[in-house]
Amino acid sequence: MKLDPAIRDQVLATVPSLRAFAISLCGNVDRADDLVQETLLRALAHIDSFEPGTNMPAWLFTILRNLFRSEYRKRRREVEDADGRYAETLKSHPEQTGRVEFEEFRAALAKLPSDQREALILVGASGFSYDDAAAICGCAVGTIKSRVNRARTRLADLLAIDSVDDFGPDRATRAVLAGGGRG
Repeated sequence: MKLDPAIRDQVLATVPSLRAFAISLCGNVDRADDLVQETLLRALAHIDSFEPGTNMPAWLFTILRNLFRSEYRKRRREVEDADGRYAETLKSHPEQTGRVEFEEFRAALAKLPSDQREALILVGASGFSYDDAAAICGCAVGTIKSRVNRARTRLADLLAIDSVDDFGPDRATRAVLAGGGRG
């Protein structure tokens, strides 16, 4: 089978976004990479069902999402380290503030309902329009907008973000930095 170079380029250009979405769904880089690989294999096996001129990234994200859901249903009965106690013994704790904040964000993101997390990742992180995200998730645009809004509100609550000033250095560090010019 000879793949059209334009289609090949579209598929390859989407891989980084697919990987980011897969990581957000799985929470595990290795499983996410396997999911992306399986997505690409399925897409190439069924490339004849893709309609040229339509949205290739949305088609690939839909395949990835469906594969994740199928895998989730299969793994649902597996026993996992739900509270993370075992996993905590296998890693060293982060030493940098940015890493700690990122871990707090990941933990808060994981607490969101899966439909809200999906919508937020598709629109906020992957850059899909509300229309494209609705097509990927198979729901109405208004539903996606509502899920994104609820996800953002919930994340702000979980991370105790009251204003844009809460991003970046904490209040004490900002005060030190602001006072550094006095003297």
